[in-house]
Amino acid sequence: MEYLPLFINLKNRPVLVIGGGIVAVRKIQLLQRVGAIITIIAPTLCPELKKILFTHNIHWISKNFNPTMLNKVILVIVATNDAKLNALIYQNAEERRILINTVDDKNKCSCIFPAIIDRNPILIGISSCGTAPILVRILREKLESLLPKSLGFIAKLAGAWRNQVKQHIVDTVCRRRFWEKIFYNGHIANLIEQNHFEEANKAFKFALTNTGNNNKEGSVTLVGAGPGDVGLLTIKGLQVMQQADVVLYDHLVSSDVLDLVRRDADKIYVGKRAGDHSISQKKLNQVMVKLAQKGNKVVRLKGGDPLIFGRGGEELQTVSEAGIPFQIVPGITAGIGAPAYAGIPLTHRKYAHSVIFITGHNINDNNQFNWNILSNNKQTLVIYMGKINAINISNNLITHGRNTHTPVAVISRGTYRDQKILIGTLIELEKLAKMADHPALLVIGNVVSLHSKINWFGRKTLHVYPFNSIINLM
Repeated sequence: MEYLPLFINLKNRPVLVIGGGIVAVRKIQLLQRVGAIITIIAPTLCPELKKILFTHNIHWISKNFNPTMLNKVILVIVATNDAKLNALIYQNAEERRILINTVDDKNKCSCIFPAIIDRNPILIGISSCGTAPILVRILREKLESLLPKSLGFIAKLAGAWRNQVKQHIVDTVCRRRFWEKIFYNGHIANLIEQNHFEEANKAFKFALTNTGNNNKEGSVTLVGAGPGDVGLLTIKGLQVMQQADVVLYDHLVSSDVLDLVRRDADKIYVGKRAGDHSISQKKLNQVMVKLAQKGNKVVRLKGGDPLIFGRGGEELQTVSEAGIPFQIVPGITAGIGAPAYAGIPLTHRKYAHSVIFITGHNINDNNQFNWNILSNNKQTLVIYMGKINAINISNNLITHGRNTHTPVAVISRGTYRDQKILIGTLIELEKLAKMADHPALLVIGNVVSLHSKINWFGRKTLHVYPFNSIINLM
């Protein structure tokens, strides 16, 4: 290693900063956070630095550098663009064996600042030893997105209980296993994320009191996997998936999303599609409860959003009645994601003032739908599971006043690279639906006409069904 990573306690310790510009401000703000006593040397100070001068142990002592100013400091930060001055300061600091950081000049540094991820008291520093700072920034951003904000609070809770755990569990191996269970316990983390600190403390006490028992508390988390593109999975969804013991997933969850599940978790397919149910809903609910009662952290992974035509509410009713802790991680529903990737805005000031999401599964039961409302020309309809009943949908809309030339889109494999978009008019909906793959989403409304202008994704896979010119429906 070129550098030894260290964390230094600078609280109430003297640090010299040479320079009064915005770069110096950034370094001083970091030093403030750790409680250093900061001395500044600079001909002038930028406005940002003047605002914090003489506060929080910050003092401007001189306009010019003198080597004797190094005698009582343990760290020097040089933030000037004067190469000769920087060289002079570096030489004097090296002679005194004082740590020095010269900003953007690796050759005049005995220490460097890493990119920092702060989950106090958890701190992560990332460095490329000055060779690739942009790559370091990208890595930091990726890690930031993966680490929950509650991580620091979990560490503080562990610190508060550390001595009691040590006294209660004498054997070091058993103690290590106890801490692993605590840190993998999604229930405690969830309580902390919801600011239920007292409940988290009680849960920790319960876990310690019951050490040695094989019983562990299970939980269920309903996670929306998004419409397909793995990039649309939420950060929290990813975090929960990587803590799961068992994942129950359906056929709408992409293989790319499944690849992000914790490697040693059990993955069980429980998919349901038209005419092909691998498991009944009632049996699925029972399986979910039984797995959680055995102490597993169960993730129910659903395509799109679990509470929009995904029967997530039914599943959680069963879980709640069984007294099992649960939480919900929403996802991007197909009704939003697929039109967006097809370049179809669901609302538009000129074309649509509202949008309605409905399921076409039971469209034959006319008593379930107010077709007069659904036939409003200033409204966008997004229909899930409507492919089979497309003819009934178009007939009912036209009968109740929807213009036969209303633009429609049938989207299959939405948000995937091979997505298929079929564009036509309402009178042609049945033909378009027959050409589409399963599953398909129907979008009906004037906003579909904007597809040709703002389609941005998967242009090469676009399929447009011939139709008459769309008339002005305003």
